[in-house]
Amino acid sequence: MRKIFFISLGCDKNLVDSEVMIGILERNGFEITYDEHCADAAIINTCGFIADAVKESIENIAETGLLKENGKLKALIVTGCLVSRYKEEILKEMPEVDAVVGAGDYDKIADVLSEIINGKKRIAQITQNSNIITGAVAENRTLTGAGYFAYLKIAEGCGNRCSYCTIWQIRGSYRSRDMKSLISEAEILAGKGVRELILVAQDTALYGTDLYGESRLHELIRRLSEIDGIKWIRVLYAYPEHITDNLIEEMAQNSKVCHYIDIPIQHADNNILSAMGRSSTAKNLELLITKLRQSMPDIALRTTLIAGFPGEGEEEFLNLKSFVERIRFDSLGVFEYSKEDGTKAAKMKNQVRKADKKKRRDLLMKTQKEISRGKLSQMVGQTLEVITDGKIEGSYCGRSYAQCYGIDGMIFFDADYEIISGEFVNVKITGCGDYDLYGELV
Repeated sequence: MRKIFFISLGCDKNLVDSEVMIGILERNGFEITYDEHCADAAIINTCGFIADAVKESIENIAETGLLKENGKLKALIVTGCLVSRYKEEILKEMPEVDAVVGAGDYDKIADVLSEIINGKKRIAQITQNSNIITGAVAENRTLTGAGYFAYLKIAEGCGNRCSYCTIWQIRGSYRSRDMKSLISEAEILAGKGVRELILVAQDTALYGTDLYGESRLHELIRRLSEIDGIKWIRVLYAYPEHITDNLIEEMAQNSKVCHYIDIPIQHADNNILSAMGRSSTAKNLELLITKLRQSMPDIALRTTLIAGFPGEGEEEFLNLKSFVERIRFDSLGVFEYSKEDGTKAAKMKNQVRKADKKKRRDLLMKTQKEISRGKLSQMVGQTLEVITDGKIEGSYCGRSYAQCYGIDGMIFFDADYEIISGEFVNVKITGCGDYDLYGELV
């Protein structure tokens, strides 16, 4: 049994764990296949963050489990956040699962698979390990994407205790990776052809506070920018409460840092923010955004919001909607509040009806669509540097510094010669849609 089919669900941080596990498996003699019908074993790295993610994970387990009945598949292993959250339920209710491996035990994946191959069943490899990617492990990480960009996971766990969130229970407390380890991994990634580094963690702005007593994200960025081959550095998931002046200054002055930042504010009504366990206020958020735009007038700001949090009435929602209209984020995503077991918010009174949550989410997205089209229309006539992501329906597509892979819009353009994915080109913008731009090569 050597061919392994691997499914990675959830966020980009989970994807990094999957790539590390794939590297460990390959180093131990296993072969990764993209055809589930010829696989001897399957591994599903799950997400268990909110109800929709749990549902998706369970559906994937059930569908893959059918291959044990009707195909070549002999073993099914489930890893990741769903396991850390619902180990007992999986083992009890899903007999097709041969082993579960917790989010803190991914480095044991090859050992568990070998035990399954040798006939052992119903293995539960779950400890309270404060596991974190090390330099030695990162050296064997296998990139599963296009190869010209990569996520660099700079920390594990979460130091925030937001009342709606399960991540700190699943992943443990915030643990920064050693800076030397990160520089080493980034150098290896650059050697493999990576041009764009996307920094991720549950809260990137907290980086270094546990190791050095203060945030060192600015220093990490500066050192990463010294690596030959890296052209763009992008920052995701920087909680506004922890963004420092040092970080803003480094972003503004460092030519390799994209003037782009994802700051998940979740809400903008002070009472709701307090109930969420966030220390920000609407005024503080606005002051931070003003500072970012003064330091970098061309900065692209992205955020995420939660609609229908317990206690959110019409007044609180209108405060949020007004904030979105006033701030005019470049890109924005909205989640309907999900009532999660084990969280403080799940026990709160004044839970919002599902219909109202959906209505408010849709209204926020409609508002953002108008803002997005207005902002993009102002870019018509400009020439932008674009990293090429490939082709869609015959047209090349790519992104400027203001667009992150997989979550923002794209730039579509034609060319009369072949352009390799990862190649940087200049595109003159000739038109726009609600979220995408259209242009021609310069």
